Amino acid sequence: MMRRYILHIVLYCSISLLVWVGVAAGVVWYFRDGLPSFAQLEQVDPVRTTTVYSTDGVVLKRFWEQRRDPISYDEMPRTAVDALVATEDQHFWRHWGVSLPDIFRAVLRNIWRRGSLKGHGASTITQQLARNLFLDQEQTWTRKIKEQLTAVLLERTYTKREIIEMYFNKVLFGNGAWGIQAAARRFFGKDARDLSLEESALLVGLLKGPYAYSPITHSERALERRNRVVLRSMRWMGKISRETYQSAVQQPIVLKESDEETGEAPYFTEYIRRYVERTHGLGVLYKDGASIYTTLDSRIQRIAEEQLQRQIDEMQRTVDRNRRRNPLDSTFWAGMQTREDTLAATVVQGALVALDPYTGHILAMVGGRDFNKSKFNRAVQALRQPGSAFKPFIYTAAIDKKYPPTLRMPDTAVSIPMEDGSLWQPENYDRKFMGWMTMREGLAMSRNVVTTKLLQRVGPKTVVSYAKRMGITTPIRAVRSLGMGTSEVRMIDLVSAFGVFPNRGIRVEPMAVLKIVDKEGNILEERIQGNEHVVLSAETTAVMTSLLQSVMDMHKQTDQAMWNGTGRGARIIYGFRRPAAGKTGTTQNFADTWFVGFTPQIVAGVWIGFDSKVSLGKRKSGAVVALPVWAQFMKRVHETLDLPEEDFELPTTLAEVEVCEDTYKVASIYCPKRLTEVFVPGADPKKPCPRHTVVTQYPSEKKQRKREYQF
Repeated sequence: MMRRYILHIVLYCSISLLVWVGVAAGVVWYFRDGLPSFAQLEQVDPVRTTTVYSTDGVVLKRFWEQRRDPISYDEMPRTAVDALVATEDQHFWRHWGVSLPDIFRAVLRNIWRRGSLKGHGASTITQQLARNLFLDQEQTWTRKIKEQLTAVLLERTYTKREIIEMYFNKVLFGNGAWGIQAAARRFFGKDARDLSLEESALLVGLLKGPYAYSPITHSERALERRNRVVLRSMRWMGKISRETYQSAVQQPIVLKESDEETGEAPYFTEYIRRYVERTHGLGVLYKDGASIYTTLDSRIQRIAEEQLQRQIDEMQRTVDRNRRRNPLDSTFWAGMQTREDTLAATVVQGALVALDPYTGHILAMVGGRDFNKSKFNRAVQALRQPGSAFKPFIYTAAIDKKYPPTLRMPDTAVSIPMEDGSLWQPENYDRKFMGWMTMREGLAMSRNVVTTKLLQRVGPKTVVSYAKRMGITTPIRAVRSLGMGTSEVRMIDLVSAFGVFPNRGIRVEPMAVLKIVDKEGNILEERIQGNEHVVLSAETTAVMTSLLQSVMDMHKQTDQAMWNGTGRGARIIYGFRRPAAGKTGTTQNFADTWFVGFTPQIVAGVWIGFDSKVSLGKRKSGAVVALPVWAQFMKRVHETLDLPEEDFELPTTLAEVEVCEDTYKVASIYCPKRLTEVFVPGADPKKPCPRHTVVTQYPSEKKQRKREYQF
């Protein structure tokens, strides 16, 4: 009798088991098309964050579709793991993907509270991961069954530690932070491994509702959930002691001060974003977790931003005073249509670019005063007239055509016939004329008349070809006013072109990206320097460098007045003493102010003005507005980087001749005033000074006169 009873029980259980297996198989078969394949299960790879680094290892910016920085289980704080299990799935370490006790408990609770089987709860950590990886958020029985089946498959494919790792790297914590590492950086400015107990509890508390419990917008609600739900659950499970619990609930929420939305060097990182998107596509930029290593030096960038902003603020105060002093119907506001136009027109802007002339590396880039208010990058996008900063192209063409730096031309009034039959009378910045002067003196003092006469000799079309060869990419009009910088250029082109001088005639294209590495360690792009182009001879650039040094160093007493280079303020006011060369630039009505210059190590350019090309004010020239930024920037950079003081290298083929300062012929021992001048081979003087052939000394000249300047 007992044997028959036992056989009936076994038979019944077997039949029941077969029925349940059949039902389970039917369920699996029914939902098979909606479940992930084993290949999908084994290739779970969440979208990652792409990180941009400076050359000195500073994180400049992160790009993401979902801001995510995956980390391993061992890098996760134990407090976060304990908080997650205690709050979301207390049977996690024991179940096989689905917790039957929790399901029954959730069903009873939903019936009691809602009077319905539908409701929340009973989703294990594995089920939540399955939903986030493969399913949608729709509240249906169909989705719930798929979620449970997928959770079982996940448990068969991965270990518990791997599931926790995937979970913490996948879930959204709010405010654009996906994964615990991104959340730790976003909210606390630290790595996940450094999170404290209360910080881990706060982040786990966000998982119920990243926006509803955001500590930024709902701090009291976030604090209550941290204390009354997460920390209390940890205490109930024995993960923390009573004393630890009481201490933790007393801690306030302390978030980091600012977000990382803008990042460091925002104009530069936007430049990088455009480049990577154009060359490698959106996937590398927003999904693949690539590492982008750039040429920018964060130390140089910081100095650039500080110096430019300081001058912009000072100019803004000056403009604001002028605005208050001039009624809206005055000539100060000429061309403005509305009050809104006038306010927008008088926001002072600026830009700065610094390059390594030998590699083309962009060391610093500032494209405006405030990236959050204007993302227009004036360093690479704006077209501005360079004013006298264009003059070096004219002098370069002349030197390369073997015009000697000692060529003398009259700085006097001149009328130049134009194409339309009218006469153009160029004027100098100071509206004065200084008589005869050499090419060196004309460039050093930025004399418009001398430059225009030299342009007539060389030819506008020749100068345009030289500007193009040296790196100007914008259209340049071959007109007689070319020396005034009337054709618009881009700052980065102009600065790169000046880099030809210290680099012995080699133009190196500017570059911003050194290397791009994907998440697997594969190199997508790598190069050491920009593309090179030989555009001038080493002798021509050496002579031009010497002429541009005069802009900063010339200090000469003449019969009429003291002649100073327009960039001399860098020496006497700002104390920048290193060997350097450069050129000021000012456009008509003081709308654009420039200084572009270089040392043997760095070439940099500064522009300050208005977007609307309104005047900065009377006498606000490049020497007054832009030069101070350049001089102080270069001085601080060379000191910060501890760069050695170097002289410009002169080629051995360069002709160095001592000439008479009166005749500019080869000096004799009888010439009272002599200086050493440099020439490209073939342009150096051959004939001796015809004026001083015998020793003639006067009482006042018995003592040797001190040379005013020597190059």
